[in-house]
Amino acid sequence: MNLLSGLFNSSLGKKFLMALTGVALVMFVVVHMVGNLQFFLGREVLNHYAHVLKSNPEILWPSRIGLLSCVIIHITMAIWLTIENRTKRLTGYAVQDAGAASLASRTMIYSGTIIGAFIVYHLLHYTVLLQSINLTGRDFSVFRDVHGQPDVYRMMIIGFSNSAVSGFYLLGVGLLCFHLSHGIWAMLQTLGLVNETYRTTIERASVIGAGLLFIGYASIPVTILTGLVK
Repeated sequence: MNLLSGLFNSSLGKKFLMALTGVALVMFVVVHMVGNLQFFLGREVLNHYAHVLKSNPEILWPSRIGLLSCVIIHITMAIWLTIENRTKRLTGYAVQDAGAASLASRTMIYSGTIIGAFIVYHLLHYTVLLQSINLTGRDFSVFRDVHGQPDVYRMMIIGFSNSAVSGFYLLGVGLLCFHLSHGIWAMLQTLGLVNETYRTTIERASVIGAGLLFIGYASIPVTILTGLVK
């Protein structure tokens, strides 16, 4: 109990919780991208992958609950730390050198807020399959392939054929990767995995990794919008 109280009541503890939940969320982002990229292997492969995920609720639901918990903790700690830092600056106990901080680090709370809205929309769009927000007038829940499985491939083709949907998706994943370009390095530093010798290398690797994630996620709506995949 004292350990938990210490984590929540100290700035270092909050940063540690942010870093731990950040690791879990980054792992999910990578795995989710790899799963999505099966789109390029065709309808059969992608729909089978989606079917396997949904047909194992004993794995799916604990994973969802765990991820949701990580998101809530991560966001809560971020807001808490932001409020604490602003309060300290106002009372004169700390001065932040804004010029030394990167744009990504200075806008983490704002990019995180938009990313949160994007995640909610994305879940309603492709997981809950809420027809009123897909902007196509189509009911994705009735899409089935030749095996009677949900036709996720068709959902993606039709969903991302709408330029507004794809535009918001690209904005969302763009901000997510911009967020990660600083976040990956920051969480490694908090966990004590960054030293001065490799600091610059790790910072650059974080930016490159975030860029590769953006390319992976953006490749699907871009190829659909440009008609390369139909």
